[in-house]
Amino acid sequence: MPIKPRTVITSALALVAIVGAGYFAFRPEAVPVDMVVAERAPMRQTVDADGKTRIKDIYEVSAPISGTAQRSPVEVGDLVAEGTTVVAVVQPLATGFLDTRARSQAEAAVLEAEAGLRVAESTLRQAREELNYAQSQHARVKALVSRGVSSLTQLEDAAQQQTLREAALESAVLNRDMAESALARSRAALIEPGESGAVIDDEGCCVSITAPVDGVVLDIVNVSERPVQAGTKLLSIGEPGNLEIVADILSADAVSIEPGARVLVERWGGGERLEAEVRKIEPSAYTKVSALGIEEQRVDVTFDFVDGEIAGRKLGDGYAVFVRVITWEGDGVLQVPISTLFRNNGGWALFAAEGGVARQYTVEVGRRSGLMAEITSGIEPGLQVITHPSDRVADGVQVVNRQEL
Repeated sequence: MPIKPRTVITSALALVAIVGAGYFAFRPEAVPVDMVVAERAPMRQTVDADGKTRIKDIYEVSAPISGTAQRSPVEVGDLVAEGTTVVAVVQPLATGFLDTRARSQAEAAVLEAEAGLRVAESTLRQAREELNYAQSQHARVKALVSRGVSSLTQLEDAAQQQTLREAALESAVLNRDMAESALARSRAALIEPGESGAVIDDEGCCVSITAPVDGVVLDIVNVSERPVQAGTKLLSIGEPGNLEIVADILSADAVSIEPGARVLVERWGGGERLEAEVRKIEPSAYTKVSALGIEEQRVDVTFDFVDGEIAGRKLGDGYAVFVRVITWEGDGVLQVPISTLFRNNGGWALFAAEGGVARQYTVEVGRRSGLMAEITSGIEPGLQVITHPSDRVADGVQVVNRQEL
């Protein structure tokens, strides 16, 4: 019995439908991925660190003598003029109280000095009498010589005696002065705090300290009156507009920084980015424990703001900033996100999407900067590379851009 053409066509269509349904039912599902385009663009390699501002030249004012620092005549933020503005006043140290033994010794010293003064005064009277006698003898012998009664030898002896007595009188006067000074010193040891003998007039009671430079008072150790020792810090003065930045950087990163390198200053509180340059890299490092408890070798690096960069910015001493030190930069660098790269047989590789299929490429990686890496060979610009490839992505696997779903 012949087969009807309609039956053949119907059977073929049914078979095609069954095969198509099976294909769509069992075909591999495309893996959703994120893609970016590998392209040439400017690239920078930076060393990033947290830093803080500080005034370049800070002048600390200290007490020149031990005594009592009076209440501060200035406040933090006050403008001061060099050699004119009084920034601190120190009253000399007052005498202390005497214990029983010290008082007895001081009183005995006074008696001793008084006796010494009386001896000196007695010696002075004796020297005056002897000088008067020597002068009269010299005048008498001189008169006798003029009449030819006495010899010149006797006159010379009388003159010599007069000179000796004059010297003795001068020595006695000096001894009397020394005895008076010794007595005054002994009596001063008996002066108690608050006695009238220890009070100095207001005009000469204190040491007034003037500002060493023009600037602003940055901090005052203690505003209230207090006792201080010589050399105790009282306050500090500086010019807020004369700022620099200091940051502690890992020693492994500091070796790539050169003086004069360009620096980008961010996160200082304003919207725009400021510029600075490296002025100094300290020659020695120090150990610092990180927030995770790891000991790190750090180096202090100092930066200068570019002229005019901080004018009107309201930055002050000790403000927090974030610095990016540019160690290298180039134009037209072929680069991809670091998140596209993975290790493969000791080298670097990445996946690219070509016609909806993932293809693996072995690449050579050059410099890195933050989230980007330079590709020196292996791919061409314009290739769509896959970022953060999962374990489902492999060479030949179908992929689809997640943004197109």
